[in-house]
Amino acid sequence: MKAVNSYIRKLFVLSLILSFALAGGVPMTVLGAVFQIWPLMGIGIACIVIGFYGTPIAWTSYGGAKGLQRIVSAVVEENLYSVNEIAAQLSISETEARNKLDVCFKKKFLPGFKRSGDGVVLNGNMPAGKKEMFAECPNCGAKFTYTPETPRCPYCNSPVQPK
Repeated sequence: MKAVNSYIRKLFVLSLILSFALAGGVPMTVLGAVFQIWPLMGIGIACIVIGFYGTPIAWTSYGGAKGLQRIVSAVVEENLYSVNEIAAQLSISETEARNKLDVCFKKKFLPGFKRSGDGVVLNGNMPAGKKEMFAECPNCGAKFTYTPETPRCPYCNSPVQPK
């Protein structure tokens, strides 16, 4: 849930900034033109243009992200693991639920889960461990295991040459 909540928070802040840019650009342009402060007028025009085009896109993206948050919540908190359960709970079509699940996996909003056919299952795979090698110390004769990151004898701290 952290990843999707962080994503939504960023979209919300961006949407607010663009909304304020649109609203603030109008008086900046007017004041810049009236008092002949051309840089202020230019900044105002830029704010209007950026706000005019960016605000609807940002708020629409924010609304879409809220839908993704609801999908993640259904899987993580409500333990709904099939597309038809999610679709029924959220009152959306199965196709829409499937597509939103795909987006959630692409954006890595569901760590620890994986798709299995038309459902979601816990990912039981363990990460690969570090490769361990066996060695005998050339100085003290101790036998031990080591990883490529630590090629030293744990007893006398002598470097070990991989074989």
